[in-house]
Amino acid sequence: MDVLQLDVSGRPQAWITPKEAAVIYASDGVAWTLGDTCHVLRGGTQRATGRQSRIEVHPIIAVRGSIPSRAWRAVPTITNTKLFVRDRNICAYCGGRFVFEDLTREHIVPVSRGGEDAWMNCITACRSCNGHKGNRLPEEARMSLLYLPYVPSLHEDMILRGRRILADQMEFLLASVPRSSRLHA
Repeated sequence: MDVLQLDVSGRPQAWITPKEAAVIYASDGVAWTLGDTCHVLRGGTQRATGRQSRIEVHPIIAVRGSIPSRAWRAVPTITNTKLFVRDRNICAYCGGRFVFEDLTREHIVPVSRGGEDAWMNCITACRSCNGHKGNRLPEEARMSLLYLPYVPSLHEDMILRGRRILADQMEFLLASVPRSSRLHA
């Protein structure tokens, strides 16, 4: 399980490995933590005391002195994995739920007709519906959207990245996700 790294103000910065988090702990770079210990890393034995060093890593750490995340203001990068999770693996045209391999990134306004490869122009579609629509606008193909696209927030993006997320991490991230998000469904 990865650790959710935040800046001091509580904004998500990255998913890091427990070993990367241990380096931050060892250099006294952790400002505060949330959640119960999720990893314990053990080091060498001290000659003087005979005790083994250990670092307890929490699922969420805020890094002292970190620069506020620039990603906070940036639009998250779109990938098929994140798009399909945002849309809950549901085809925007027929409403069917499909496995990853049977889904496609559908451009509402086709790229060949000036549409952008962006969150607000992309939805999830099954291969059949995408093929039927082809290079047309939905109304030209007599197809209507069952849901509208939206740009995920930074907190949603951290969830959409497809990682295994611990309950403490999910609770923290969902607390800042808009209630209108499909991730609450």
